[in-house]
Amino acid sequence: MNIFLSNKTEQSKNIFALAWNSVVGYASPMLSVIIETANHEEGLARTLSPLVGGLVEGVVREVIVCDGGSADATLKVAEHAGCRVVSGGVAEAIRAAKSDWLLFLEPGARPVGDWLDPLVGHMARQTMPAQFSRSRESRPRLFARVFSTALSTGLLIRKPQALARLKSATSAEALARGLAVKRLTAELAVAPGR
Repeated sequence: MNIFLSNKTEQSKNIFALAWNSVVGYASPMLSVIIETANHEEGLARTLSPLVGGLVEGVVREVIVCDGGSADATLKVAEHAGCRVVSGGVAEAIRAAKSDWLLFLEPGARPVGDWLDPLVGHMARQTMPAQFSRSRESRPRLFARVFSTALSTGLLIRKPQALARLKSATSAEALARGLAVKRLTAELAVAPGR
């Protein structure tokens, strides 16, 4: 009897998924955005603005601000925008995330143009981590590119992969460093000074 009930429940879930896919045209995986901050009120506001479209489309499930002890209005910006704030480091933010996919962004970085479709397509078909392409207006000269951070073009990674890398990484930057990634067609305007 329990087998019958569990199969029936599974069929109901599949029917709902099929109905949703027919309405939106695809299965839309959701992601949690994680932004590490420390006195980045202006940069955080700049990053949060283009994420609204992802929230409206149902792709961005939540935004988690991982604060390192800001003394400016960073926390007010995060709370006003409805972000969840954690202060226990990136490990706490990863564990608190509700989605299977995580998108790490630096404060001040902004997705530009049609960025949702390439992310959704990657999440639906791939398991490997990915990064945005630099937007045309923020492409650095060769010398500056050598000194850019590993997180300057964001990082899209599955939660289990991020948790596994936490053993050797204490920040989002360290999490992205040395990781083999796929380059997305979606573009990111990197944070000023990156």
